Amino acid sequence: QVQLAESGGGLVQPGGSLRLSCAASGFTFSVYAMSWYRQAPGKERELVARITSAGDNINYADSVKGRFTISRDNAKNTVYLQMNSLKPEDTAVYYCRARFLAADYWGRGTQVTVSS
Repeated sequence: QVQLAESGGGLVQPGGSLRLSCAASGFTFSVYAMSWYRQAPGKERELVARITSAGDNINYADSVKGRFTISRDNAKNTVYLQMNSLKPEDTAVYYCRARFLAADYWGRGTQVTVSS
């Protein structure tokens, strides 16, 4: 059974940091490109960061460049999103996504709230 389980969300003050994790199971994680998306209330879901299967190509949304870092550990079947210098506009539900050829899996999301 395919599963993507996000964790690490929560409430943080502006300027703070959080590290999100997405633990994968039920498929061959090491061949999948992994991405983090987010969706704020009333807005469309948007791509935050993407990393290829080997970790050799990484892309970020302009709004998070220099503040967020995506990484993966294929031995642990886990992808991470380190979020620093958080802003109120980063408040959203964060989802991880796994893609390989026609296979496309999503997690259920974890809430991140940036507020003082």
